[in-house]
Amino acid sequence: MLQSGDDVAMGRGSRAEIIAWALYDWANSAFSTILITVIHQYLTRVVFAGSDWGATAYAWGISASMITAAVLSPVVGALADVNKSKRRWLAGLVLPGATAALVLAFVPASQAWLVVLLFVGTALCFELSLGIYNAFLPEIADENSMNRVSAWGFALGYIGGAVALILALVLTMYGPKIGLATLEGQLRAGIAVMGVWWGVFSLPAIFVLRDRGVATADRQPLVPAARRAFAEVGRTLSNIRRYRMVAIFLLGFLLYNEGVQTVISQASTFATETPELKFETKELVALILMIQFLALPGALAVGWASDRFGQKQTLFGCLAVWVMLLVAAFFVAAKWQFWILGAVVAMVMGGTQSVSRAIMGVITPPERSAEFFGFFNFSGKATSFMGPFLFGLIFKLSGNPRFAIISLLVFFLAGWVIASRLNLDEGRRRAKSE
Repeated sequence: MLQSGDDVAMGRGSRAEIIAWALYDWANSAFSTILITVIHQYLTRVVFAGSDWGATAYAWGISASMITAAVLSPVVGALADVNKSKRRWLAGLVLPGATAALVLAFVPASQAWLVVLLFVGTALCFELSLGIYNAFLPEIADENSMNRVSAWGFALGYIGGAVALILALVLTMYGPKIGLATLEGQLRAGIAVMGVWWGVFSLPAIFVLRDRGVATADRQPLVPAARRAFAEVGRTLSNIRRYRMVAIFLLGFLLYNEGVQTVISQASTFATETPELKFETKELVALILMIQFLALPGALAVGWASDRFGQKQTLFGCLAVWVMLLVAAFFVAAKWQFWILGAVVAMVMGGTQSVSRAIMGVITPPERSAEFFGFFNFSGKATSFMGPFLFGLIFKLSGNPRFAIISLLVFFLAGWVIASRLNLDEGRRRAKSE
């Protein structure tokens, strides 16, 4: 995978950059796994104990961070492109976000709305950082290696997320022996692990990745750079016909990714609140760990399939599996059945996102990677408030998460129909002509 000197000069990354880039998946996956387990439990069983507001605060908190990230991502991406400052933006989002997670671990649970505010703030930094991180992909991988590099990032992320979750599980199992006698103390320690893990393992990406383009001396002050960034975003939107394939793909991605993200973020609520399931904390953690470890070969398999059968066909295969999973989840009646569904989810979870990221990399003009991946992040978040909000609302009104889970079918089916109009060859030609 190591690139030659000529390749590096042309904008392709060195082995060190590829490894550092993939390590950010290792770092941020700890946030994802601990979010859906430890923070979910902390809100529902400690901060809002004895009330049904915990699940609602969790779902609506995710909604708030996602919709805010959706609005800001294209502009943040354009700002990073204007000054070729993606690495600075990555540091400026990750480090405050990790710090907010640490503060969250020490704020008294009685300060419920301060806890929620910190939860939303750290989640917002996390969501915005992903657009900047993904924008490095077209700079460190060429068309031939895009699928594999993207897949390896997700694969490494699943291992990192699993290891971090194991640490949180150890704190729960052996907490009393190390001075964490209460559930609150154990969950707080898990949140602290999330903040430290995310911050420390992001450092290789922050220090090793480099921006291509203008020198530091040519950087513009923030206000002029912001004006230019807004102008670039406006120009892209007004000339969207020039990027027809990007627009088609982003619209399709907006819809089917809404389904994927809502399933991931609300799986813990479904597992713990469905009467026939009633997963305990340790069972839920064990389930997530299984998914994390199985997702590694799943992501690599999807990367291989993309090379073998094509990105578009592989994406559609993943979407077909998601549709079948949701139908099966509506009828699940025993824990062992849910474990099987979890194993199937693992095989397509990272793969769907990996092949989507690779498709976006192929149809993105290299000189505008952060802006376009800002739109990619926008597309991934623009309606993401709807899924968790709707899930939380339906659950609160009906008390049955089955109705919420089956409603997500509309996102997968609508996204599939729109993405079927994507012409990758045309998208590649337009990206190369910029």
